[in-house]
Amino acid sequence: MSNQPLADRMRPREYSEIVGQKHLFGENGAITRMDKNNYITNMIFYGPPGTGKTTVANIIAKKSGMQLYSLNATSASLNDVRDIISQTGTLFGAKGVLLYLDEIQYFNKKQQQSLLEYMEDGRITLIASTTENPFFYIYNAILSRSAVFEFKSVTTEDMLPALKRGIDILNTEQSKSITATDSALLQIARCAGGDVRRAINTLENVYMTADTEITRELIDAFVPDAVSVYDRHGDSHYDMLSALQKSIRGSDPDAAVFYLAKLIENGDMISACRRLQVIASEDIGLAYPLAPVMVKSCIDSAFNVGLPEARIPLANATIFLATCPKSNSAYMAYDRAMQDIENGKGITVPRLFQSRYHDEYKYPHDYPNHYVEQKYLPDDATGNYYVFGDNKQEQAAKAYWDSVKKKK
Repeated sequence: MSNQPLADRMRPREYSEIVGQKHLFGENGAITRMDKNNYITNMIFYGPPGTGKTTVANIIAKKSGMQLYSLNATSASLNDVRDIISQTGTLFGAKGVLLYLDEIQYFNKKQQQSLLEYMEDGRITLIASTTENPFFYIYNAILSRSAVFEFKSVTTEDMLPALKRGIDILNTEQSKSITATDSALLQIARCAGGDVRRAINTLENVYMTADTEITRELIDAFVPDAVSVYDRHGDSHYDMLSALQKSIRGSDPDAAVFYLAKLIENGDMISACRRLQVIASEDIGLAYPLAPVMVKSCIDSAFNVGLPEARIPLANATIFLATCPKSNSAYMAYDRAMQDIENGKGITVPRLFQSRYHDEYKYPHDYPNHYVEQKYLPDDATGNYYVFGDNKQEQAAKAYWDSVKKKK
């Protein structure tokens, strides 16, 4: 028996063999129609793992006759890209070079910009994949030159035919007649969280321990609870992010770093980074105004060094936030102001801001302490949106302004 995993032995060679993604590869699917017209362009594939992004890149390369080169942005550098570009003038690149760049979100802006020159002069056709929203993480100039396709999580029902085919392949290879009910195969599919590759790998492991039938008991032994309940695109994903934020808000560094580790080990570093930046402003806020800067610095460091070392600056950021003083005063101030806006208040700005009454405006820098009392809010606005927090930083600011404004 081959040491190659079953998922690789079963990798589709034609669009018709791809599991799910009917909006792309069905009879009227977008990529199916492009294929019929022999049209190939730069493409961005985004969606969860195990949904066929790499497989499709291989199929496109085979159909086009182009030389396929694959890089992963978590470990690749610009020198790797340049090495590939050097092949465009050789026999290997005679029909063009197709560059498949996996996890493109890990390339910084400068690295992504460097790809443009090669895309524009036709030396490469780029197919980039990402598990994140490309409109947040991919340079706009690349997006504007590419067709963007979403690969959706594969349903349990769509996985069923692939799992049945997997059993047939294994039975042929092993000269056995092991069976499995649809219910058992659907259990494997559900535990895979939309990832076909994971489902097939689980099937192979369970098959190799079965005597005559794949049972639910055998499946349970290969699907730990921690894996089966974590779906990056389901409720558990958001529960984990919520647990991270609430642990930091509750000033519990142990719980906070636990949930950070849980997210990273499940391959969700980007969501954790986004949430840490939100927390720095929402929950620490003005109690430590430099928190967003420090967290952003840790996140930049994490992306620069990549995994596995990225966990270190992210752990620093998480524990730092958990042990910081807390304030949501700015967050609440915005919500109070937004409430007035939603109620239709403040449509007309005060006279001193209107150009025809500009002489009424007093320039604060012309006055002692760079302050002069004026009415800045519209007449119908409620005001009192911002309330100083009870932390040392905001109380110091309050004391200063009480002094300046001659308040007691």
